[in-house]
Order: sequence, then C-alpha cells, then structure tokens
Amino acid sequence: MPEITRFYGIVIKMFFKPKEHEPSHIHALYGEYMGEFNIKTRKMIQGDLPNKAEAMVKEWMEEHADELQKMWDDQNITQLPPLK
Repeated sequence: MPEITRFYGIVIKMFFKPKEHEPSHIHALYGEYMGEFNIKTRKMIQGDLPNKAEAMVKEWMEEHADELQKMWDDQNITQLPPLK
C-alpha cells in the first residue's frame, strides 16, 4: 500500500483494487490502530483509531480532499504534505 504522508505517528496510505473496492477511501495507521476513511464524506468507515488521531486524519483530509479524490480516480499516488 503506497504511503501518501505521515504526521504525528499517523501514516496515510491508499491502494487500489478493481471496482469492488469502492467507496474511495484512505487507510490511516497509528501504532496498532487503523482506520479506513471515506474520501468524500471524511467519515471513518471502519477501524479503531483513538478519537484524537481520528480528528487529525479528518482535519488533514479536509485540506487535501480534492487531491485525494484525484489520486483515487487516476490511480496515481503522489506524496502530500503532512498536517501542520
């Protein structure tokens, strides 16, 4: 799974599979925790990230929503800046 960015111990990744892999989403890994987030709604689809990590991922996603959706649509991963 290609890495997009990392910040405060959180690693953001995305990967692609054929059509059954909708909705568009990212994976956030934080130690032994993980969360899968819908790019369009920014909601955690599944996972067990602590609340503070979840909030940081959502904040970062708000800043990069257009780039994330473009990556998903084009299936071309690029690096994005971390949450500041």
